[in-house]
Amino acid sequence: QVQVVESGGGLVQAGESLRLSCTISGLTFDDVPMGWFRQAPGKGYEGISCISANNARSLHEDSVQGRFTISRDSAKNTLYLQMNNLKPEDTAMYYCATYVDCSADWFGPELLPRNDFTDWGQGTQVTVSS
Repeated sequence: QVQVVESGGGLVQAGESLRLSCTISGLTFDDVPMGWFRQAPGKGYEGISCISANNARSLHEDSVQGRFTISRDSAKNTLYLQMNNLKPEDTAMYYCATYVDCSADWFGPELLPRNDFTDWGQGTQVTVSS
């Protein structure tokens, strides 16, 4: 059984940084494409970053390109999202997900659970004040 646990969120001021972590168990870590998505109040699920199996490529949504970096540590079965220069519009609940399609499709209009990703956790809240 796959278990996903996100952590690292918090309340920060604009311009500050956070690093989100996601520990995933129950699968062969490097073989699985993974991603981060977020949900702002009143909005759907928005894909923001993804990394393909065996780290062949990583992609970021335009609004976070140059500020966010996705990475993973196979020895720790942990996926990361380094977020720099945070903005108030980054305020959302952040989730990590498994078995994503790490392509332009990850950044489509709205992600659907079980259709666009398989496993996800309870999320971690990021709040950025101006």
